Amino acid sequence: MTTRILQISDTHLSPVHTHFQSNYERLLEWMAESPPDLVIVTGDLSLDGADQDADLRFAAEQLARLPAPWRAIPGNHDVGDYPVLGGHQPTDATRMARWRDVLGADHFMEDVPGWRLIGLNTQTLGSGLPEEAAQDAALHGAVAGAGGRALALFLHKPLCQHRLDDTVVDYWPVLQPARDALVAAFGATPPRFVASGHIHQWRDHAPDGLRQIWAPPVSFIVGEDRQPSIGSKLIGVVEHLLHEDGTHDSRLLLPERLALNDLSRLPQLYARPAAAA
Repeated sequence: MTTRILQISDTHLSPVHTHFQSNYERLLEWMAESPPDLVIVTGDLSLDGADQDADLRFAAEQLARLPAPWRAIPGNHDVGDYPVLGGHQPTDATRMARWRDVLGADHFMEDVPGWRLIGLNTQTLGSGLPEEAAQDAALHGAVAGAGGRALALFLHKPLCQHRLDDTVVDYWPVLQPARDALVAAFGATPPRFVASGHIHQWRDHAPDGLRQIWAPPVSFIVGEDRQPSIGSKLIGVVEHLLHEDGTHDSRLLLPERLALNDLSRLPQLYARPAAAA
């Protein structure tokens, strides 16, 4: 048996700033033609749910329109970002409470034939918030109880940009030492792949032997003046075919008629440099 999962990411939806709604509508039409078994949304559902309750609630309403069961984890534009980065929207108790109120749990575990899917909230890593400890306990329990199932990990921020031992502190990856702790939690049973969003680029690579798949955005790319290319800047989704024997096939899909929006042409949406994408 094969389970077909569609991963969508970075939809950046808002009831007021509707620049990316048309791409979402086209995606729904395309998905309805051949619904997957499960949709996993890897963060930044909302344009500014970190501060705007209406944005987060609107994004939740839009997810309810998906033609398949779905699971979602938050991104920085949903619940804020690492305080060490110095941005104006640090992940805090208020923002996490808003997410729980609107969308429920901020992490998940889902079993399908031959596989255990684990979705984590990267935005609380290193935060010291109660949600971080609860997620850590859930992760260790999920790995310990996998019972021989293959593991797949879904995140908003990728584990790293280049190597797992990178120490640079910047906006894009999971930061150390949280990255090392996350990898260590899997022990001798590392995930078969790690699927993430956030970068607004498609990339499939295997730093240090761990396959990492960066889902492209549904909403917009970021121009070269604000973000250099280290993957491919395009609009699309990722299909994961998970086979019961623990093998998998993951590939980029490019639904027709999705507009290649460029955030550089919409500077009013994220005027602060710390919130570039």
